[in-house]
Amino acid sequence: MISNCRLFDIQSFEDERGGLSFIEPGEDLKFNIARLYYLYRTSKNALRGVHAHKQLEQVLISLNGSFEVLLSDGIESQTFLLDRPNLGLYVCPMIWRELNPIEDNSICAVLASRPYEEDDYIHNYDDFLSIAKKS
Repeated sequence: MISNCRLFDIQSFEDERGGLSFIEPGEDLKFNIARLYYLYRTSKNALRGVHAHKQLEQVLISLNGSFEVLLSDGIESQTFLLDRPNLGLYVCPMIWRELNPIEDNSICAVLASRPYEEDDYIHNYDDFLSIAKKS
């Protein structure tokens, strides 16, 4: 359900040298990280993501630039803005996602609960809707 997805502030410290942010298992991260990947050299308005996962949980973080993230559970949709490196977006399983870089060269890090598994992906929105109805 879309209501299970949420933005959260990542613990951070700043001083005259700059900022430091960190995520540890517990309150903000309820899964063990099995994979980290990142999107970079992105082009403004060139959609990324555009799929759902059956089991995978993720946290998305914009390390540079900004992204609009459209999430849908097949009934409700919501758009989130990721525009700072100390803001995370938790995405639960069975949520369609589309990441839209709203600046060139934005960088998005993704913390994932599982290793890459092609069988976990749903690439077609109509297929996603059909599977979501059965859930």
